Amino acid sequence: QVQLVESGGGLVQPGGSLRLSCAASGSIFSINVMAWYRQVPGKQRELVAAIPSGGSTNYADSVKGRFTISRDNAKNTVYLQMNSLKPEDTAVYYCNADLTFGEHTPSFRYWGQGTQVTVSS
Repeated sequence: QVQLVESGGGLVQPGGSLRLSCAASGSIFSINVMAWYRQVPGKQRELVAAIPSGGSTNYADSVKGRFTISRDNAKNTVYLQMNSLKPEDTAVYYCNADLTFGEHTPSFRYWGQGTQVTVSS
């Protein structure tokens, strides 16, 4: 059984910073891509940033230059450093991992439970 546990959300003023963390646990062989998505009520979940096990990161245009995604492969953990936060960044942020349970086996995607980020004065 795989669990993705997120932490770090909360209330912050515009211009402030937050750091989200997501740790994956379970009988994981490898994690191909780790990513952060966000969703506001009434809208589709959107990709914020993604980081493959090897290769370049990918960011939504709305967060480029403000957010930084990173990962610690030894800990199966992904981070999202969010700076210069704006009210429009308010959303529930979800961690996503594309992982395998063995060599040369299919990959599966798992989601965290979500963490609320609210940017307001």
